[in-house]
Order: sequence, then C-alpha cells, then structure tokens
Amino acid sequence: MTILVTGATASVGRLLVDELVAAGAPVRALTNHPKRAALPAGVDVAHGYLGRPETLPAALAGVDTVYLAPLPAYVDDFVRCAQEAGVRRVVVLSGEPADYEAQGDPSTWHYYRLERAIEEAGFEWTFLRPGQFMNNTLDWAPMIRAEGVVRAPYADAVQTPIDLVDIAAVARVVLLSESFAGQKLVMSGPEALTQPQEVELIAAAIGRPLKFIEQTPQEYLDQLTPVTGLETAQWLLDGFRMMAEYPMTPESTVADLTGRPATTYAEWAARNAAVFA
Repeated sequence: MTILVTGATASVGRLLVDELVAAGAPVRALTNHPKRAALPAGVDVAHGYLGRPETLPAALAGVDTVYLAPLPAYVDDFVRCAQEAGVRRVVVLSGEPADYEAQGDPSTWHYYRLERAIEEAGFEWTFLRPGQFMNNTLDWAPMIRAEGVVRAPYADAVQTPIDLVDIAAVARVVLLSESFAGQKLVMSGPEALTQPQEVELIAAAIGRPLKFIEQTPQEYLDQLTPVTGLETAQWLLDGFRMMAEYPMTPESTVADLTGRPATTYAEWAARNAAVFA
C-alpha cells in the first residue's frame, strides 16, 4: 500500500522520500512545490499542504500509512481527512519534549498536541521524538562569516544534536515495519555537547578560530523576537534553559534501528563547512 510523506519539500520529508524510494517502497509525496522538491522519478506527487486541508482528501486516497510532518495547528483537519480516507497507520515526527509539554498548560502544547490527537483518533501510531537538530546551528552561519563569533544563551546547556539524515533513516525503518506500533522513539546524535563545544567543532571544520559569547536570556529574546515572534523565541529559550537544568544524554535509537552509527557533530560540520566559511 502507498505511503504518503507529508512535508515532502521540507528537510526531513525530502530525505525520507529518497530513503523510501531506495528501499523500493511505493511513495506519494505531498508538497506545495513539486519543482523545488526535485522528487525522484516514480514518486506519485500530490500537490498540497497540511495547512490547506482541502488538498488532503485527494492526497490520502488509497493510502494505508502516513508520515506526518509537525504542523499542530492543522492536526485536527488531518485526523478528520485521514479517518475518512481509511488511513490505518500514522508515523508522527514529534519531539523529545512531548512528555514535558503534557505536564503543562494545553495552550503551550506543540508536539504533545500532535501526539494526543493521533492517539485519540485510533490510528496505529509511532511517535518519532528527536531532540535538537544539528541543522539548527546553521542559523549561526551569518555571525560566523561576518564576525567569527557565535552569540547564544545558556553556554552550559547540554544537548545531543541529531542529523536530519539519521531522522529520515529511522523514519524509513519504522514506516516499512509493523514492529513499532505504540512506541515513542526518542532519538539523538551520538554525543552530548554544549554550544561552545559545537562552535569549536565548526572552527575545526572551517580551519579558523571562532569565539562563543554567552547572551543573557533577555539579549537572546531581544535578538530573536523580531524574527520569530515572542512566543517562538520564548519557547526556544525555554528549551535551552531546560537543557542547562537537565543535561541530555545520548540515545542509541539511530544505531539500534539502522544498524549504523549516528552522525557525529564533527562529521556534520565538515559536510556543511562551506555554509560557515
């Protein structure tokens, strides 16, 4: 039966399409930008977007299993359309903080809102819960190129950043197996790192010294709020604070499920050195 990959132009979704095609799985890709996605030959393209629910019935027709990209504001629309289409199984790209969110005010739910809606709808489900993405640190590139500096809060926050390639590889394993129903798979990169340590690894990759300057929480909010809005900036800041209070430890999920080691930050930095140089 056909697997629908939502968010197929996005980072993880696009990588996942390649993983599934390489495995010989029948894939339908939901994307608003088919040309930009440059999807492989043989992929069934559905023109649409989770944020445009009117495009979902056609995309879901004949689909057994869905990879659901995280767009919590529209999860109820997805549930309705998927139930009407007879979808059996949903693999959700959620996030490591989901259980923590569940303890708080429902107005603050993001990942947990996704998970709760899918679970209550009665689908067979698996929740993929990665932590920090290595790609998040691409946001440092303009500072590094211009000043040789990275400014960020909570220098002692310990995270376990994961490569998007590894998330897609785990998603492929889960989508092609019936063995992971009802599981919440927390995943990470292979090492625990602080932001200053990540900066050192980028410096090694580009061959020049870099400096980390710790911001106060307010300085971070002042810098980011005009770009993302206060709510998102505060959410990101809270994540750094949590990792300072509760240092993260690596999970072996990537290696356990794919049979190969997870990508290290040094490997990722070397692969992306041109962005920072």
